[in-house]
Amino acid sequence: MTESSKRGDVILGVDIGGTKVAVGLVDRDGKILTQGRKPMVANGTAEAAFQAVTGAIDSMAESARPGGGFRSIGICAPGPLDPKTGVVLNPPNLPCWRDFPLAEKIRAIYDVPVKVDNDANAAALAETRWGAARGFRYVFYATIGTGIGTGIVFDGRIYHGNTGSAGEGGHVSIDYRGPVCNCGKRGCIEILSSGRAIGLRARTKLAAEPSRHSMILELAQGNVAAVTSEMVGQAYVASDPLAQEILLETVEVLTPWLGNIVDLLDPDVLVMGGGVAAMLRPFFDEIKKRLPGWCVNPRASEIPLLMAHYGADAGIAGGAALCSVDLP
Repeated sequence: MTESSKRGDVILGVDIGGTKVAVGLVDRDGKILTQGRKPMVANGTAEAAFQAVTGAIDSMAESARPGGGFRSIGICAPGPLDPKTGVVLNPPNLPCWRDFPLAEKIRAIYDVPVKVDNDANAAALAETRWGAARGFRYVFYATIGTGIGTGIVFDGRIYHGNTGSAGEGGHVSIDYRGPVCNCGKRGCIEILSSGRAIGLRARTKLAAEPSRHSMILELAQGNVAAVTSEMVGQAYVASDPLAQEILLETVEVLTPWLGNIVDLLDPDVLVMGGGVAAMLRPFFDEIKKRLPGWCVNPRASEIPLLMAHYGADAGIAGGAALCSVDLP
C-alpha cells in the first residue's frame, strides 16, 4: 500500500450498474490503487442485490475490514435516488430496489461514512477534483454512451437543486415534435444523440439505400439490424464516408443542445465522457467552431471542450470523489 493508504486517506469507490458492481481503492490524489468487479443481481430480491454489493466490497480483501484501509465509501448508484439520505428510490435498471436505504445499510456493516449519488454527478465531481476539469469553478459534464447523463459542479460542489433531481441534461428537449424518449418526453437529446440514436440513424440510412457500400454493413456481416454505434465508430476510423456523415449529423444535434447549456449555466469548461464522446472526439473542434452560432453568450468560443480523464473508471473515481470533499 502507498503511504497515503497507511494513513487511512484511501476511499473505497463503488460503481453499481445493472450487470456489475465495480469497486476500487482511490487515494487522496484521485489515483485508483486497485480495483475489481463482481456480477450484479438486478432482477432478484433487494437483499440479493445488496449482497452483490457487499460481496464486491469484501473482494477488496484486507481493505474491506471495518475501518481498515479506507476511511469512507462513496457509491455511484442507479437513480432516481436521494443524495441527502442515500436512499435509492425506484431505479429502472434495478427494479428490486424501491425506497432502499443503501447508505444506511452499508454504513451499518462497515462503520465508516457513506455517500451515495448518481453516476453522472459523481463523475462530474471526480473530473473536477482530479481530472480534466481540475482548476475550473463552473463545470458541466456529460457522459454520452447508451444514454446521456450529465452533472453540474459549482465551486467544487455538485449542484443537486431543490429536491436532488437537478442535472438531468440528457432529458433536455431540443425538438418538441421529435421522437418520444424513454423518459416520455419528446425530442430529448438522449433520444437524438446517444449511442442508441447513432445506431438507429445508421440502420435507417442503410435500409433506405441498400445499394450504398459502407464498411458499417461489412462489420455487421451484411445484417442491417445488427448495426451498432460501435460499428459506426470503427468505420469512421477507417475513413468510411457514411460513418462520417452519421457522426456529423450527431454533431449538428449536439451543438445546439450545448449552446442551451452554455446560455443557461455559463460554465467555464465543458467535459465529455463515455464511449460515444470518445467516438466524437475528432469532432470537438467542429463543435467549438459551431457553438457561438447557437449561443447568445458572446464568449462561448472561449469555453474549453475537453475529453474526460477517467473513461471506463469514472464510476469508481466518482464514488470516491463523493467522499473526497471531506478530506482535510
